[in-house]
Amino acid sequence: MSVAADPARLMRFVLEMRRAGLTDARTLSALERTPRSDYAPTHLAGLAMDDVGLPLAHAQTMSKPSLIGRMLAALAPQPGDNVLEVGTGSGYQTAILAGLAHRVTSLERWRDLVAEARARIGAARLMRVHIHAADGFDGWAEDGPYDRIIVNAATAEIPPALLQQLKPGGVLLTPLADANGQRLVRYRNNQQEDLGATKLQPLERGVEDG
Repeated sequence: MSVAADPARLMRFVLEMRRAGLTDARTLSALERTPRSDYAPTHLAGLAMDDVGLPLAHAQTMSKPSLIGRMLAALAPQPGDNVLEVGTGSGYQTAILAGLAHRVTSLERWRDLVAEARARIGAARLMRVHIHAADGFDGWAEDGPYDRIIVNAATAEIPPALLQQLKPGGVLLTPLADANGQRLVRYRNNQQEDLGATKLQPLERGVEDG
């Protein structure tokens, strides 16, 4: 029996998410339905149900589940939404988003991570997910505009292209960084709401072969 298939371990995982402050029922359910071990590096699968970040190639990180839950609860994607995700990583958050929204377009700058995430998403038969090798600063206008945009890396300001690709009344969630650290910010209707401190890697320009 896999770690993800162990009912007792899954129950402990859900309780751990609740203790971390995650109360949104839809987000909790999506986390419960998405086996993190299917997206974690093979040699770290035993840690997949723990609330810890896991290292990926190119000094990238698979965010810990409670952080993903916090961000997705703040994003609040709806069943009919078209979502843009900047920073695919392992594809784990992408898969959770697929259970919360109608369509997910995800961007990753490392081509080898794109290939791996596509394989995992394909194995999960998530047909309305599209992963592209792209510069996240530029977004992906072809599939826009988007009801929700989530950025999994920090910038000094919201990239203008992402604001242009956001539907009127849509929600954009991103960490913003300055000399004092990072704050998670929710942008909607030309207003920015500070959701508290966070810590993610900086958003970098360009596409890399890996």
